[in-house]
Amino acid sequence: MLKKKKGYNKKNKQSTFSKLSIFQPNKYKYKKSCPLSVKGAPIVDYKNIKLLKRYTSENGKILPSRITSVSQKKQRELSISIKRARNLALI
Repeated sequence: MLKKKKGYNKKNKQSTFSKLSIFQPNKYKYKKSCPLSVKGAPIVDYKNIKLLKRYTSENGKILPSRITSVSQKKQRELSISIKRARNLALI
């Protein structure tokens, strides 16, 4: 004589997370512009140590572009110049 509870059914229950897709554009986030691509931005070079230190962590690792909001092209230039500066013992 077990009674079923009304309103609870595992098959019909859908959460909002299952409806969302990773491919859907997020309506509320806005894309930041690249700080190295704007007009008057500093040139990415292995000799510009102040700039390179801004894009490395305390441990010396290169910060990812999702944190620094740097474009893909400039991120490649940054990583190459940071590696060159490390090789020459400037950093």
